Amino acid sequence: MSMENRDGWIWLDGEWTPWRAARIHPMTHTLHYGLGCFEGIRAYDTLSGPAIFRLEEHIERLFESALILGLDMPFDRDTLERVCCELVHRNELRSGYIRPLVFLGAEKAGVDPLGAATHVMIAAWPWGAYLGEDGIDKGIRVKVSSFARHHVNVQMCRAKSVSTYTNSILACREARSDGYDEALLLDTDGFVAEGPGENVFLVKRGIIHEPGITSALDGITRRTIHCLAREAGYEIVSRRITRDELYIADEVFFSGTAAEITPVVELDRRRIGDGRPGPLTRELQSRFFACVKGSDPSHREWLTAVAPGKPD
Repeated sequence: MSMENRDGWIWLDGEWTPWRAARIHPMTHTLHYGLGCFEGIRAYDTLSGPAIFRLEEHIERLFESALILGLDMPFDRDTLERVCCELVHRNELRSGYIRPLVFLGAEKAGVDPLGAATHVMIAAWPWGAYLGEDGIDKGIRVKVSSFARHHVNVQMCRAKSVSTYTNSILACREARSDGYDEALLLDTDGFVAEGPGENVFLVKRGIIHEPGITSALDGITRRTIHCLAREAGYEIVSRRITRDELYIADEVFFSGTAAEITPVVELDRRRIGDGRPGPLTRELQSRFFACVKGSDPSHREWLTAVAPGKPD
């Protein structure tokens, strides 16, 4: 189904707009020059009804991204958190994906955005496993991209910036055109950075390793894995990692809001471990899904219930 041709509501600059009626002008500054930021947030179907996973942290990161990019936010955090909850309710979602987007409008042209107003949009829709249910269950095949992840002084990598994803798109399209499920990007020094929209971890002899996040996003699912792994007694080491270390790892997996926890079973036509999702990955998957779906009560603070509200 086209993303234009859907039922439901979109929140745009403080107004509830029918999904099919939502429009912006073609001279929108961000459309031409790419300055903007966004978030990806998931709502899960729990025993107590739909709940949004780590909503406060996602909205906090949205504001941090805006600050890094020099965008003045016209709404406060509480407003955007409330809108995310109401949007899930209005669109009658039991589970789904929520997309806040901060962009510059059509008030002026030219590279310098001074004079262009900051606009905020939030949409929500049903969206299953980003890399497929088979990917979650059986693992995916990955290719190291010929495109490098940004240098820290080329693209400020703490921001979840719209323009960062041109690099992601190029890597993703290259990998999929070569028959792989996803790409892996190295940094400009040749060390492992991240996937196009995922953080990456490897497991070797029971220890979890991850690249430093100099050229990668500080993922909220990544933070969740740190917490769950340490609670289970695993050590996590953040350091520079070479691509050949991934080849000989016992396990490799991606993490992200869209990807959740997706095992990597092949990299550059080399089988990872025995070619199946490994036990530590499975353990973290099980604990993660128990937490986000509310069956594990140990981290209820991560879930914001979508309380039925009266539409405006």
